[in-house]
Amino acid sequence: MAENKTKPTRASVANHLAARANAEQLADCRTLIRLLRKVTGKPPRMWGPSIVGHGSYRYRYDSGRTGEACLTGFAIRGRELVLYVATETKEQQSLLARLGKHRTGKVCLYFKRLADLDLAVLERLVANSVADVQRRYG
Repeated sequence: MAENKTKPTRASVANHLAARANAEQLADCRTLIRLLRKVTGKPPRMWGPSIVGHGSYRYRYDSGRTGEACLTGFAIRGRELVLYVATETKEQQSLLARLGKHRTGKVCLYFKRLADLDLAVLERLVANSVADVQRRYG
């Protein structure tokens, strides 16, 4: 079975952000770190070479594959930021409709700047996602 490539590292979050983010992204990343820390109660740490994650959980799929992942996190992807949150429930979909300018993938919320989003809605999305992951995986 293949090993998970995205693992926690000892790399510096501050150094990573300084090297990757433009000025607006850096300010948004700092705000995201405060928000994610508030929700998870955990400090940021690098997961793999590019994800700033908060908290962790162990998972086991029906296939038997196991691993560890961050509860929530974000990354800089070019001109966009991506936040890793579960959004499949009806409540999450309702919140997404009120969030502001964004697009989504399976567990990815893409946006260009926090100024385009309602931060209270974003915080609720993150809190719901973290609660869902903890409910499913302990």
